[in-house]
Amino acid sequence: MLQTRDIIWGLLLIGCAAAIQVEITPTQGVISIGDSKFFLCEVVGDAKDIDWYDPRGEKIDPNRQDILVTRSELTSVLTIYHASLDSAGFYKCVAKNGDEEAEATVLVEIFQKITFQDVPSPQEFNEGDDAEIICNVVSSPQPVVYWQHKGSVINYKEDVRLRLLSNNHLQIRSIKKTDEGMYMCEARVMTRGELDLRPIKVIVNVLPTIRTRQSEVNATGDVGSSALLACDADGFPEPTVTWTYNNIVLETGDKYSLNEDGSELVIKDVIKVDEGDYTCIAKNKAGEKREEVSLNVFVQAKVTYLNNQSATEFDDEVTMTCEASGDPTPTISWSFENREFTEGEQASWTRPEVYESHDRNIVVRSHARVSSLVLKNVQFTYAGQYLCTASNSIGQDSKSMYLEVRFAPKILGEVAVYTWEGNPANISCEVEAYPGASVVWFSDGAQLPNSNMTNVKIYNTPTASYLEVTPDSQNDFGSYNCTATNVMGTESKEFLLIPADVPSSPKIQTVEPFSSTAVVVFMEPESFGGVPIIKYRVEWRLPGRDWVSRHYSAEEYMTRITIAGLKPETTYEVRMFAVNGKGEGDSSPPSTFKTEPVRFSVEREPAAPKLAIKNEKGNSLKVSWIKQDDGGSPIKHYLIKYKAKHVSDWKPEVRVPHSSDYAVLNGLDWDTEYEVRVVAENQQGKSKPGVISFRTLMEPTAVPGGSGLGTGAIVGILIVVFFMLLVGIDVTCYFLNKCGLLMCIAINFCGKAGPGAKNKDIEEGKAAFSKDESKEPIVEVRAEEAQTQNQEGVAPTEPNETTPLTEPEPAVADPPSVVVNTLPETNSLPASQPNPKTTSSPTKATTEKSSPQNSPKANPQPDVGNLVDLSDTPKVAPSSNITPSQHDPAKAPNITQSKDSQVDGLKEDAAQTPSTETTTPAPTDGKTVKDDNTKGESEVKDETAEVKTVPNEAPQANGNESKA
Repeated sequence: MLQTRDIIWGLLLIGCAAAIQVEITPTQGVISIGDSKFFLCEVVGDAKDIDWYDPRGEKIDPNRQDILVTRSELTSVLTIYHASLDSAGFYKCVAKNGDEEAEATVLVEIFQKITFQDVPSPQEFNEGDDAEIICNVVSSPQPVVYWQHKGSVINYKEDVRLRLLSNNHLQIRSIKKTDEGMYMCEARVMTRGELDLRPIKVIVNVLPTIRTRQSEVNATGDVGSSALLACDADGFPEPTVTWTYNNIVLETGDKYSLNEDGSELVIKDVIKVDEGDYTCIAKNKAGEKREEVSLNVFVQAKVTYLNNQSATEFDDEVTMTCEASGDPTPTISWSFENREFTEGEQASWTRPEVYESHDRNIVVRSHARVSSLVLKNVQFTYAGQYLCTASNSIGQDSKSMYLEVRFAPKILGEVAVYTWEGNPANISCEVEAYPGASVVWFSDGAQLPNSNMTNVKIYNTPTASYLEVTPDSQNDFGSYNCTATNVMGTESKEFLLIPADVPSSPKIQTVEPFSSTAVVVFMEPESFGGVPIIKYRVEWRLPGRDWVSRHYSAEEYMTRITIAGLKPETTYEVRMFAVNGKGEGDSSPPSTFKTEPVRFSVEREPAAPKLAIKNEKGNSLKVSWIKQDDGGSPIKHYLIKYKAKHVSDWKPEVRVPHSSDYAVLNGLDWDTEYEVRVVAENQQGKSKPGVISFRTLMEPTAVPGGSGLGTGAIVGILIVVFFMLLVGIDVTCYFLNKCGLLMCIAINFCGKAGPGAKNKDIEEGKAAFSKDESKEPIVEVRAEEAQTQNQEGVAPTEPNETTPLTEPEPAVADPPSVVVNTLPETNSLPASQPNPKTTSSPTKATTEKSSPQNSPKANPQPDVGNLVDLSDTPKVAPSSNITPSQHDPAKAPNITQSKDSQVDGLKEDAAQTPSTETTTPAPTDGKTVKDDNTKGESEVKDETAEVKTVPNEAPQANGNESKA
């Protein structure tokens, strides 16, 4: 079927056989800068010449590089390569045949796509500076630029600090750390509906801050000791720390030593002239800060004599002597390499006995200011540096000496060496000997090198001899002998040179695909072939296509390789080869994977916060942190947990608001190493934990804030208190039980009737008491943990960061409270007879910890009595104030029950009765009554969102405090 255009051209050819017609396809062209396009010029009729003319009217040369013209019989093709702005204009196609001529034109328009020319990322600024975020973008026509931050288009009216400059840059006046994050520069061309964008990471640097650990440091001089000066610096980025003394920068050398980050300065061999002020300087991109640390130099003990010694292996013994001076007289200790001699091997000046080690080869003898270390049955391993340390109450001094042991050669080194033909291999014969030994190599009984083996070389060092063998054939593999000789003897050892093989194939375990890359996780080959693997070759392909190959240098413990240049959402095959010096091994089985689709996201998890520790009052510490990169999404909160390093369980995790930058840990164990982890969380997830370790202080031997009383005054106070206690007990016994010293005086001097007149009443009371269990003495058991357990129906929770983990110690100046055991042996009394001390003491019952979790050492047997606090005697409660629960026999606690039973018995009363009650005697029948008017009801509080400091207060007089 003929096309319409062909019919028309046919009619034109019939009607006008001599006319020439020209048509250009396409009739117009729009080209982006850098793109290419062609135009077809078709001629109807006979045309001898077909030429193209550029916009300037010049005929286009077929040999031009940027524009190509190709012609066939009746057509000519104009191709524009890599168009530029100069390529725009009208192009003309002219056909000629003698005097006849026809032409056609086409308009070519050139435009420029959105192009980002200069968009650096990251861009860094100092906190407080006027920041200008650069985003240079061009297009034709000019683009409109929008800025986004944290996923939202910036509204310049909401924050007057933000302004869009005429060059499309974003200005932030007085930039803050909170302005840090990912920004998006988006360009749009409205006429074409074209847009493009670029993410820009903005980093805000913060001026350093410095905290000196000690403003003054004491050191001992003139004895070769060292002093440590330390300051901790914070800032962003991490500041560099330097030290100066008298305006001279200190560097690591013979006199000074700096740790990796410069925060710790060690001054070696301290002498008096080292005293003075040292300046710690922290510097980063934002600026610098300075703090001074003062060094005070004192004098200490000193080692005055220590000489090197020599011996011969297998000697009976060798003696090393160390002398020291100092006041007070120092003690001397010895150490060798990483070994410090134990107490069984040490002698102090106050114990001049002779001590021996367990194997009896090491003996320490001490006398006055001299210590001798005796080594018996000398071995070559005894050679080395020994350290003698003299110490007294001021400090210590150490010096070292070298023990030289002469011994016959001992040959070390790997027995088997692998190589291949043409590859040199070094056989290492390492020799330990004193004095030094001469080394000779042999092969098949012949000394090397010789005329039969010209492919060997020998290299000697003071401690080893190396035989380099370049195998020419299989005959060069085999055994080689190394013989070492000195004046003490001779030693020989055989070494094997073994042919190497190619490695076995690695094993691909998994492939972790991404949009344009994939991480291949693999296992190293089971066999290396005797020589190290130098590289891996990875091949990947589309199924059924050719393999794409790339080599990756092998590294130690290498198990992951990343391949790039992949297409999103595409299935690939991958396989691996291991290569050593011998060659390439077999391929691993192919593994198939599919890449992920492209995902556009600029938000991610935040960076780990930077932590710091500061000692608070007592056994509390303050953990502070500095927020790092928030990942482009606001921090929601921080999660804190900690534990002592010697235990495996963490304390309950605590969540604090995003605005918090510290937390206080209370109630820590004294002199214990702890680990703290702080995690930041945003909408995208949790950061890696910021981790810091610290050790709490030693428990103080004296109570802070004490009265300062002397020992004699304290003893006198205790005697008076004890005497008053005896008088109180005797008066109580007189009025309640008609016994005691006052009763004897009343009977003998005042004619009072003795207690025998009331025997009948007592027997009746016993009978009534045995029938009514409610008449048993009521002893309060108050434990806040137990109340919480009973009310909630679950075990008490683990204390959080606001909970003291140790009981506060009472201050010395507080009035002493005497505590007695009300039931020392309940099984020694009749079941119906109340304990006299319980029923006769008009005092408040002290609290007990009834929770098994909080009292691991508590005796669960029923014969453990409750404690009564005699420090505060309440008044007798009127009978009208007795609560109903006190008259209910079912609710009266049984003294003979276990502590667990006592806690259960309080469950029903916890909501009705106060947590602190008193027991008062009835004057007629000796019963004890609870007083419900006392204070001290405990409250169970929910865990707070923010951890605050809980001050350590002195306990109240009743001694009923429990852990918060």
